[in-house]
Amino acid sequence: MRVGESGLRYGVMMRQVRTQAPDYVGLLRGVNVGGKNKMPMVELRVLFESAGISDVRTIIQSGNVIFKSKQKPTSSFLEAAIAKRFAIMTNVVLRTSSEIRTVPKHNPFPIDEEARVYVGFMAQKPSAAMVDALDHERFGAERFAIVGAETYLYLPIGMGQSKLPSYLDRQLKIPTTVRNWNTVNKLIELTSR
Repeated sequence: MRVGESGLRYGVMMRQVRTQAPDYVGLLRGVNVGGKNKMPMVELRVLFESAGISDVRTIIQSGNVIFKSKQKPTSSFLEAAIAKRFAIMTNVVLRTSSEIRTVPKHNPFPIDEEARVYVGFMAQKPSAAMVDALDHERFGAERFAIVGAETYLYLPIGMGQSKLPSYLDRQLKIPTTVRNWNTVNKLIELTSR
């Protein structure tokens, strides 16, 4: 190693490897739905950024947040920050971008029926005993499948009139937030960039 005129040492330079923070998706439950739990997405982005989270983007008005974080975020931290800022108690279900991109691979329902397909993102995977205890025949044409921490729902009458999601909530007792298939595809598209 030599010392140059400026007093700086030079010679073999170490390559700095820049690691990118991974993408995460935060899915908020029950915000901006039916006039309840109103939360401006611009203010939600500012809140996430003030928590040291970067590249924050919101999708639609129903609480879909894509962001980067060097440290693994926790739902409890984000829920507490939202409660403090907006005075809204909501669940935040987190997924990595790679977890979001695997959702279509597990969809058990026909591709041509995607307008009737919804995905419930659960805060954790339910036990096998909990899943086995569910009544799959109770809701006629409405069907569901649980794969890991996702519930795939086939709702021919739509989400608004279906009783199946609330039944699953009561039986599983796991915080879950539901998205339609178009929103799932948009999240996949935006986390694939």
